[in-house]
Amino acid sequence: MLEVQLIRSDKDRILERLKKRNLSADELKLLDEVLEADDRRRRLQTELDEMKAERNTLSGQIGELFRQGKREEAEQLKSRVGELKAKLSEGEDALRKVVDRREHLLLQIPNVPHESVPAGSAESDNELYRAWEGRLPGLPDGALPHWELGEKYGILDMELGTKLTGSGFPVFRGMGARLERALISFFLDEARKAGYEEIIPPLLVNEDTARATGQLPDKEGQMYQAERDNLYLIPTAEVPITNIYRNAILDASDFPVKLAGYTPCFRREAGSYGAEVRGLNRVHQFDKVEIVQLVHPDHSYEALEGMLTHVAGLLQQLELPYRILRLCGGDLGFTAALTFDFEVYSAAQQRWLEVSSVSNFETYQSNRMKLRFRDGKSTRLVHTLNGSALALARIVAALLENNQTPDGIVIPKAIRHLTGFDIIS
Repeated sequence: MLEVQLIRSDKDRILERLKKRNLSADELKLLDEVLEADDRRRRLQTELDEMKAERNTLSGQIGELFRQGKREEAEQLKSRVGELKAKLSEGEDALRKVVDRREHLLLQIPNVPHESVPAGSAESDNELYRAWEGRLPGLPDGALPHWELGEKYGILDMELGTKLTGSGFPVFRGMGARLERALISFFLDEARKAGYEEIIPPLLVNEDTARATGQLPDKEGQMYQAERDNLYLIPTAEVPITNIYRNAILDASDFPVKLAGYTPCFRREAGSYGAEVRGLNRVHQFDKVEIVQLVHPDHSYEALEGMLTHVAGLLQQLELPYRILRLCGGDLGFTAALTFDFEVYSAAQQRWLEVSSVSNFETYQSNRMKLRFRDGKSTRLVHTLNGSALALARIVAALLENNQTPDGIVIPKAIRHLTGFDIIS
């Protein structure tokens, strides 16, 4: 969430940037409401401090008066101390309420877009940042989409997933399962080579963890909840991995903190029916390797560029045509200051599929997490970043479609040592 002192000192710039998100007038008024609540908090805190000081002074005087035998005067002061205690109790209760209100308001305000975020309200307004150079793959007549290829070769069974769980829960079989496992290993191995520490986190998180990275209160409708235990299935490994450092104070020498983890991810994906959501295009459970960085604020955009290079390298090794889009304000996630989406080309479907988002959150998440680092005698908020490296469902879809031949589906050379086979036939 945004820092109150930043809103107070730079409200006009924040308002101007937030307009890129196409917020309503009522949503923009939340900034003023936060400042009003904080002003009220300051006044209450001053009143409480003054009453506590008076109470402490009177308590000292009461003891002295009793020692001097001035019982009547002491009793009068005791009566005043009793009044102060009652007012302090009321004031502390009022302070708690106004602090809670300020927190509630702050949680409703999205992150401030970076200056480079383009204006726009929809995916069509996203800006092409970089693209794979070369021809898009062409397939012969009769090329099949991945869901038909999966059925043909017995490697992907969407109907069985529907039987076992419901729509959007794929089952990989045989060579399909081995391909999935190989890709996970490949992404983790490449992350380790790039200096990331591998993490195996829990797949369920509590409310505090989900709130710290911004899933609550923004995305509760998209998450699966174990209501009896008040836990949430993770929508991405970003949530537990970033929270490893919640309430931590780092040293500047710790930077950059680089973490990577593989997990299944669970999302109540909403969408229309038809080819755009068939097969692996939109599922409720999918595998993903996530990379996370905690960095010094002066170097976070340099780190972001490094993460883009890392993800691009994975796609190049898999020989998948890709493009990178800079998201416009209207398509930007609630917690992100700047996001780049990677899309790969699906030859059989003849369209681009999103396979990764790489984002800089600046201090938005770290302020919620109380994640700081020592900067001389003071502390400052850390910048947090994360990215998919990569999400497997649509990667598998593109690999199957783009590499189909009359003899079978050819496996990219980069992962053949992990699959143990060159072709699915």
